Amino acid sequence: MKKIVVWSLIASLAGFLFGFDTVVISGADKKLQVLWNSSDAFHGTVVMGMALWGTVFGAIFGGIPTNKIGRKNTLLWIGILFFISAIGSALANNPFVFAAFRFIGGLGVGASTIAAPAYISEIAPAKDRGKLVAFYQFNIVLGILVAFLSNYLLRDTGENSWRWMMGVQAIPSFIYTLFIFTIPKSPRWLLSKSRNEEAKKVLHLMGQEADYEKLMVEINQHNNNTTISNENIFLKKYRTPLILAFFIALFNQLSGINAFLYYSPRIFQEAGLGESTALLSSIGIGVINLVFTLIGVFLIDRLGRKVLMYIGSVGYIVSLSLVAMAFFFHWQGMAVPIFLFLFIASHAIGQGAVIWVFISEIFPNHLRASGQAFGSTTHWVLAAIIPSLIPFLFSTIGPGVVFLFFAIMMVFQLLFVAFLMPETKGISLEELSKELIKKENYDYSK
Repeated sequence: MKKIVVWSLIASLAGFLFGFDTVVISGADKKLQVLWNSSDAFHGTVVMGMALWGTVFGAIFGGIPTNKIGRKNTLLWIGILFFISAIGSALANNPFVFAAFRFIGGLGVGASTIAAPAYISEIAPAKDRGKLVAFYQFNIVLGILVAFLSNYLLRDTGENSWRWMMGVQAIPSFIYTLFIFTIPKSPRWLLSKSRNEEAKKVLHLMGQEADYEKLMVEINQHNNNTTISNENIFLKKYRTPLILAFFIALFNQLSGINAFLYYSPRIFQEAGLGESTALLSSIGIGVINLVFTLIGVFLIDRLGRKVLMYIGSVGYIVSLSLVAMAFFFHWQGMAVPIFLFLFIASHAIGQGAVIWVFISEIFPNHLRASGQAFGSTTHWVLAAIIPSLIPFLFSTIGPGVVFLFFAIMMVFQLLFVAFLMPETKGISLEELSKELIKKENYDYSK
């Protein structure tokens, strides 16, 4: 088990790079807009938003290498993409070159949301799967915290401080890439490619050689009932996992989480805080995110995915409503930061802890990467659109209306959790796949 934990941690470091890459741009946000004299629309969609469009492409096409060359090799290429993006973004001399290198980093983010959870879910025992896959989310929020802290520490390094902010990511990217060489390939992926002897060796390393025959029987039974070469996730029998992946990804972004992470210093300044206080408040967001993610990781295999989503949904509704009211009624001081701390805590213990675990569980082995790609694509298309619109929306309809919209969407998430979302804790991937595929009238409320 110790080896599985270590391998899971190494694979989950892709999440650290994901979190760092997503948030590091927030420190350079206003500096770049002034430097290149960009309009709100151009700045939001090109300078700030291009990485997110790279993420969309990474999510759409990331399932292809994850299936073809394997989870491990895809994770290796993800590290290389992040390294190239960090160096290129730091050296860029115009907004289009900057956007191109940010797009490359986005490819790494999108692909990581497929390959890392798929890899970890396939090596983890059922009873610990939620916790181990949630390492990925933990590393995302750790990367977010380190990026906020890094931006704060580098803020006074001169007029080109943004270059240092963007370039420092090359260091963890290089270290992560080296670490990936030390992990084995996924035994379930090897079995799906009929590389049985290699799979047996990996299972031996994991201390699970006794599971080899059981896995072979389950995979062969599934193969006998399906024509795998002609299958895709859009077949009618996979409608249930497809719908579940779509809605959990949809509501993740309709909470406004990525819009907030991208523009947290700007949002705090809109609420009346000075630039330095806004950056410090952003660090506070990172700390709260980390603490409550740890709580979520601790509870996910104890309380289950569904209970955490209930807690997070209620917290979202309360916190986002309070943020909207703070902007409508012009509450000053620390009101907005405190409400946003509650918002980030609700996200961390709910959607943040659950989304990548849940999507990695609900599709069968041979379609897991494709299912991950579908869920990730839904997530990242919205993550590209919503933050890109924030500067424009704030300057037109105002932040109060924006946060009120997010609060209303979380009421619909609560209904999704109550009436559609099944509990997946403690069930083997193969059993879970059978349940979700075979039962046309699946009882979602249980």
